[in-house]
Amino acid sequence: MIRYLSVRCLLALPALWLIVTMVFLLAHIVPGDPVQQMLGEGARAEDLQQLRHALGLDVPVGTQYVRYLGNILRGNLGESFRFREPVTRVILSHYPATLELAIVALLVCAAIGIPAGLLAASRRGSSTDHAIGVLTLFGLSVPNFALGPVLILVFSVILGWLPVSGRGGLAHLALPAITLGAALAAILTRMVRTSVIEELSNDYVRTARAKGLSERAVLLPHAFRHAFRNALIPILTILGLQFGTLLAGTIVTETIFSWPGIGRLTVQAIGARDYPLLQGCILLIAVSYVLVNLLTDLACGLADPRVRLE
Repeated sequence: MIRYLSVRCLLALPALWLIVTMVFLLAHIVPGDPVQQMLGEGARAEDLQQLRHALGLDVPVGTQYVRYLGNILRGNLGESFRFREPVTRVILSHYPATLELAIVALLVCAAIGIPAGLLAASRRGSSTDHAIGVLTLFGLSVPNFALGPVLILVFSVILGWLPVSGRGGLAHLALPAITLGAALAAILTRMVRTSVIEELSNDYVRTARAKGLSERAVLLPHAFRHAFRNALIPILTILGLQFGTLLAGTIVTETIFSWPGIGRLTVQAIGARDYPLLQGCILLIAVSYVLVNLLTDLACGLADPRVRLE
């Protein structure tokens, strides 16, 4: 298992390099001058040139790229144009908020998707199964940027139960977590249903039923001995991918709810053309996604010994 994870880490390095390179090039291809935006339209040419030299923007793009890669290897992501602080300090101060939101959204997703998928699989073809299918279709069809404002209108403006925006306690987490977790719960429900139905058609399940085990013992994770455990591999895989998606896809939701996380920080960096901060945000998201996938592989190996043997 250790050797397998080591190989996966080595294979992830080219992906990270490609991501960093693409973000660096895209940030410089987009028209606009960050120095002009920082000093304003009425800034003198001497001041513009002085700040451009101080930020290292007066050298060719290739030289900037080589310097940037060298700084990354030394753990230096540069200094933010907007905050005038080290990029590492800025993104680490915002990362806990995104991590908190992603974890709660994943819990919402699992709390809805796994029971609903098991219920749909146990009652395949019934009205309950069809109703769950309609609800999952609705969850997949409504995007975050539409669901978020609707939740704000209903639960914050009309009912006044929850705060509109900001970061605080569980009340502040409820709406953005539901907004992020709803669509993912629909995907997970379908995955759980399909995986469990596939396992229920195997011989060992028919044998368990022939021995007199109840449907509850066959379906539910009773010591993880029957259908649910064998259906865990695709479920764990989709949960890991969804958690990585949550870390990378919170931009719209964090912007809607003014959540002070990496997603909103990325939008601010794009608006201010803060190259170092933008590159640092994307790099952190990419590293987080890779780490989540490695942890998913480890969880799959613990759940199914056959993965370790492979």
